Amino acid sequence: MAEEPASDDVAALRATAHPIRLRMLSLLTGTSMSASEVARELDITQANASYHLRVLAKAGELVEAGEEKVRGGVAKKYRHPWREVSERPSRHMPREAYLKALGAELVRRDRERRPDAPSLSGDAEMWVPPEVWTEVMDLVRRAATLVHDEAQPPRTQGTVHVNLTLAAFQMNDPETGTEGEK
Repeated sequence: MAEEPASDDVAALRATAHPIRLRMLSLLTGTSMSASEVARELDITQANASYHLRVLAKAGELVEAGEEKVRGGVAKKYRHPWREVSERPSRHMPREAYLKALGAELVRRDRERRPDAPSLSGDAEMWVPPEVWTEVMDLVRRAATLVHDEAQPPRTQGTVHVNLTLAAFQMNDPETGTEGEK
């Protein structure tokens, strides 16, 4: 049986189990932005953006990335430190609420899919040799790293708007309920 995640891991999972916050994390991978910039990009109110940014920051999903002067005031900028966050052990233990939000977000993104552009989707629940699974995980990790490292601010000239949604994990043996080979 899997060990229960620490309370900060639970907070992070709860924070990310919301469609707007998932969109914010994707948006803030390629650039740092203030609440007003996020609000404009996602077509939500600044108050709503501010609230969701605070929830994500409190859960450790975002970090402050400087400030900017705005009309006599100061606005915090946030960014998503995707590499540090993605390597947390809890991120490899998907939770139902997070996956439901991820599924809803995938449906929203699919509505914006360009039908004339190449796409790829797949689903698999199967048994493979451990060395094949190790290779698959390495390839998936490389693909995720590549898109995150190359993410640019929204609408940067010379870029295309893309989606990459991943959920890859080893499953328990359905007959015994135990973990398979590692």
